[in-house]
Amino acid sequence: MAETYNGYCVKCREKRDFTGEISETNGRRMAKGTCPVCGTKMTRILGKAHNPQG
Repeated sequence: MAETYNGYCVKCREKRDFTGEISETNGRRMAKGTCPVCGTKMTRILGKAHNPQG
């Protein structure tokens, strides 16, 4: 389920739209993908994941 996100590419030093997958680390949701121009890995923190159990 790849979706489009807007993130900052550190190598290009510009904000770009990238397609990525959602992963979760320590209760935080994060979109991970690659820059469409230079191929560098990009991430965008989306916020805390909802935990219905607690």
